[in-house]
Amino acid sequence: MIFRRNILILVFGITVGVMLSLGHGVLADRSENQTSLSLPLTELRTFSEVFGKIKSDYVKDVDDKTLLEGAIRGMLADLDPHSAYMDADSFKELQVGTTGEFGGLGIEVGMEDGFVKVIAPIDDTPAQKAGVQAGDLIIRLDSSPVKGMSLGEAVKVMRGKPGTDIVLTIVREGEEKPLTITITRAIIKVKSIKSRMLEDGFGYVRITQFQARSGKDLTKALKKLNKESNGQLNGLVLDLRNNPGGVLNAAVDVSDAFLDKGTIVYTEGRIKNSEMRFNASSGDLLKGAPIVVLINGGSASASEIVAGALQDHKRAVILGQPSFGKGSVQTILPMQGGTALKLTTALYYTPSGRSIQAEGIVPDIELESVKLAKAEHSLKMLKEADLAGHLENGSGGQKNPNGPVDKKAKEEKPLAETDYPLFEALNLLKGLYILRDYNK
Repeated sequence: MIFRRNILILVFGITVGVMLSLGHGVLADRSENQTSLSLPLTELRTFSEVFGKIKSDYVKDVDDKTLLEGAIRGMLADLDPHSAYMDADSFKELQVGTTGEFGGLGIEVGMEDGFVKVIAPIDDTPAQKAGVQAGDLIIRLDSSPVKGMSLGEAVKVMRGKPGTDIVLTIVREGEEKPLTITITRAIIKVKSIKSRMLEDGFGYVRITQFQARSGKDLTKALKKLNKESNGQLNGLVLDLRNNPGGVLNAAVDVSDAFLDKGTIVYTEGRIKNSEMRFNASSGDLLKGAPIVVLINGGSASASEIVAGALQDHKRAVILGQPSFGKGSVQTILPMQGGTALKLTTALYYTPSGRSIQAEGIVPDIELESVKLAKAEHSLKMLKEADLAGHLENGSGGQKNPNGPVDKKAKEEKPLAETDYPLFEALNLLKGLYILRDYNK
C-alpha cells in the first residue's frame, strides 16, 4: 500500500507539473484579462489513480512515456478531428509533407468515426488515377483495420517507398459492398495551377492545391490566356473542385487577383494572436470580366476561402455542390524532444461574417452529380435542307460556310459528356458575358 500510495503521489506531482508547464502560455494570456485558471484537482486525482492502477495491475508492464503520450493524444482527439499530438516521427512526416514532393498516394485525408475519410484526391496522383473519390471512407490499409489507428499512423502506413503497392478497402456512398483499390505509391509532385482556353475568349484555370507560389503562378496563367485570346479574355472558369486547400496566404493572393478592395477573409479565436484580417489591394487582373467558380464536396479550407470571398463580393457565380466545410485554423506548436502540438486556434470567416466551419460554401447554382452519355439511338431532327426540292440559300451552294470540318475535333467527345459541370460553367459564363455586354 505504501508503494502504491507513493506512486500516486509521484504521478500526481508529475501531472500537476506537466499541466502547469503546458498551461503556462494560457495563464499568461488570461492574466491580461484578469482571468484566473484553477486546476481541476478532482479530475487530476482520478487521472493519477488510473495511472497508478495501470502501472501496478495491468497484465504487461507499460512505461510512463507511453501512458502519458496516450493520455495527451486522447485529450486532443476529443477536441476536434484536426487537433493532434505529434511525436518526433509524426512531426517529421508533417514537415516532409509540406515540401510539395514526397512518396505516397496523393490524397488529402481526415478522420470520421474512427475511419480515414478522403477529403479529396489530388490531380495527377496515383490515388486519383486509381479512382479514389472525395467522401470515400478507408476502412482497411492492406490487411490492417483502420479502426483504432490515429490519423498520423494511417498516413504513415499510406506513405512509403515509391513503386510499392498498397490495397485500400473503401466504403463509398451508393455502393452496396466495400471496394478494394490497389495503388502504387509514387513521388507526389503537385502542380498547383493548370490553364487552357475552353473556347475563343473564354479561359479555364484549375487550382489543384494552394501552395506558396500559387498566386504568382495564377498571374502567369492569366497573362498567357489573355495573350492567347488576343488581349480579350471575356470570362474565366476557376475550377476548385477536389482542391483540399493548402497555404492561407496563397488563398489570399488568388482572391486578391480578382478583387479591387474589401476584406478577403478574417479569423477569430480566444487569444489575440489568432485574430487576423486580410484585405484586397487594388487591381483586378480580369478587369471585371465574369468568373464562374466550380466547387464540390472535395473543395476545402483555402478553396472555401476563395469561393466565399468572391461570392460575398459578388465577383463570381459559384456553381456545383456544397463544399467540405473545413473552416478552422490549426497552429503547429513545437515542443520538447522534437514533438509538436497541432491545435485548432481560430475559425475562418468570409467577408460578410459567415463561418465556413461545418457549413461550407453553398453554391449560387447547385448541380446534381450526374454523368451524361449520348443516346445510342436518337432521331435526327428534320431541317429545311432535308426536304425534297428545297430552295438553295443563294450563297453559291456552300454546304459548310464555316469552313472544312476538323475530323479530329469531330472524333473528340463533347465537353458535356467528359465534364458536365464544366460544360454548364462555360454556358453560364457565356451568358454572363452577353448580359454584361448588353448592359454596357
